Amino acid sequence: MCGIVGYVGPATNTKALDVVMEGLARLEYRGYDSAGVALVAGDRVDVRKKAGKLANLVGEIDEHPFTDSRTAIGHTRWATHGGPTDVNAHPHRGGDDGKLALIHNGIIENFAVLRDELQAQGVQFKSQTDTEVVAQLLGTLYDGDLTEAMRKTVARLEGAFTLLAVHADQPDVVVGARRNSPLVVGLGEGENFLGSDVAAFIGYTREALELEQDQIVTITPEGATVINFDGTPATGKQFHVDWDAAAAEKGGYATYMEKEIFDQPQAVADTLLGRSNAAGDLQLDDLRISEEQLAAVDRVTIVACGTAAYAGMVAKYAIEHWARIPVEVSLAHEFRYCDPIADEKTLVVSISQSGETMDTLMAVKHAHDLGALTLSICNTHGSTIPRESDAVLYTHAGPEIAVASTKAFLGQITACYILGLYLAQLKGGSYADDAKQVIAELQDVPSKIADVLSDVSRVREVARFMADTRSVLFLGRHVGYPIAMEGALKLKELAYIHAEGFAAGELKHGPIALIEPGQPVFVIVPGPDTPHGLHGKVVSNIQEIRARGARTLVIAEEGDTSVDEFADEVFRIPHTSPMLQPLLTVLPLQVFALELSTAKGLDVDQPRNLAKSVTVE
Repeated sequence: MCGIVGYVGPATNTKALDVVMEGLARLEYRGYDSAGVALVAGDRVDVRKKAGKLANLVGEIDEHPFTDSRTAIGHTRWATHGGPTDVNAHPHRGGDDGKLALIHNGIIENFAVLRDELQAQGVQFKSQTDTEVVAQLLGTLYDGDLTEAMRKTVARLEGAFTLLAVHADQPDVVVGARRNSPLVVGLGEGENFLGSDVAAFIGYTREALELEQDQIVTITPEGATVINFDGTPATGKQFHVDWDAAAAEKGGYATYMEKEIFDQPQAVADTLLGRSNAAGDLQLDDLRISEEQLAAVDRVTIVACGTAAYAGMVAKYAIEHWARIPVEVSLAHEFRYCDPIADEKTLVVSISQSGETMDTLMAVKHAHDLGALTLSICNTHGSTIPRESDAVLYTHAGPEIAVASTKAFLGQITACYILGLYLAQLKGGSYADDAKQVIAELQDVPSKIADVLSDVSRVREVARFMADTRSVLFLGRHVGYPIAMEGALKLKELAYIHAEGFAAGELKHGPIALIEPGQPVFVIVPGPDTPHGLHGKVVSNIQEIRARGARTLVIAEEGDTSVDEFADEVFRIPHTSPMLQPLLTVLPLQVFALELSTAKGLDVDQPRNLAKSVTVE
């Protein structure tokens, strides 16, 4: 959950502090309960840390400046063990002489046993964190070699963790270790970097190194050395980052979330890029599962959490419709505990923006244990879940900084469509013919997304007018149902008000009791050409709630005048085939949540109690 940065360079100057502070600014989306920095300065390690957002740490450093250094580590925290206080903020010191400092992402499950052991040895603790336990353990094991001390330390730890440590006796060394938690190496010239993800150092290098599970990395100005937890030599996989620092900046928008909403035409286009040939057939070079294995799949299980789970629900409708393969969507944190049925003909698809979501990672590992094929849909190159999976479809949405997901969500839906159409293509015959037609239509969707986003002024006006609203309901059917739930989630995340999404057909089975005069209700209306008469059924739902005093906010296709009589507001989207509508219908809901939250004076990029990547269970 937390953000970590490490740096070692060729000379003693201000660059170490500059790199780490810039990296923390890019990683603050991962946690913003507190922040801290440690620099190696002569025969000591200097630490500055402060509860609250990064600005508080900046003020502390301005008031108590560091001396120059070539080596630094930094941390921005989402609190797990111990509240968000100055004392509990990272880095934590270890050893009697204060020469060692350590930062940590994750949870140490056996920290209490280790703490009792260390206290029995006379070690005194200042914080309530599991991290200080690791720092003190590392300090007791240090005997001149920080890498070896780290190896002995991780052998004692249970849980999920990334650790970074520095020691004053080795002033040009940073040592990191990872287990079930993200850590990437940045490779520079005469300097090297560590970070929770590549955003931490993207302003300085675009060459990076993936680390596998249970590995320790030691960086110096000259290079990076990797070993396994058992001490055997290892090598990481080097890769080039295909986006630059500018992609992580706001680009003139007031917030990252607003920028990312308007990035969505490009995000969908980039996710589609290179996935089909001149004949219109899909060609997925990044799949590492053979066509024969995929053609034999007789069941798909999608595991995901939050917004990604709603993308998975859209995928269920699409895959079952196009490929006629049964699909189950399981919340990743429930998958392991519901005794799932899976075998070698089951494809378990995990969806995670960061590729580090701990619940989803554990679900993927359980799927492996059951003998299933695993495929990851992910936005972050080099992250853990794609490496643990048999295959990966990267969404190529670019860095998403705002905690509430927008463009990653559209990228995930698009990637799910690609997977479903590919499975249909493998079936051949009419399935493949239908898939080719949908692939062609998908190419036009980015321009339709741009059309919707070019005129959202009325959505903004309505959101500002509703800034004092205490509750909003969302209704949808078929693929509109998960979009209704996503719209409600965005409002909960950003505006901290009651919001619920319902399948519109459930209305008369209970939820209609919530309707009272003035109750705002968003209704996602399927196109008039949607099969099974769903359009007429949803229009009837609008009539039912309008008759009971609801304020109806309707999302409907251009030219669908049948909704006008029963809608207080109509937000139009271009015509598209029913299955692809989620890529358009969600857009007004994203803008609505953004604008209403902004009108309330809230921080839309960093909502309270949330972090971008949930790397603990």
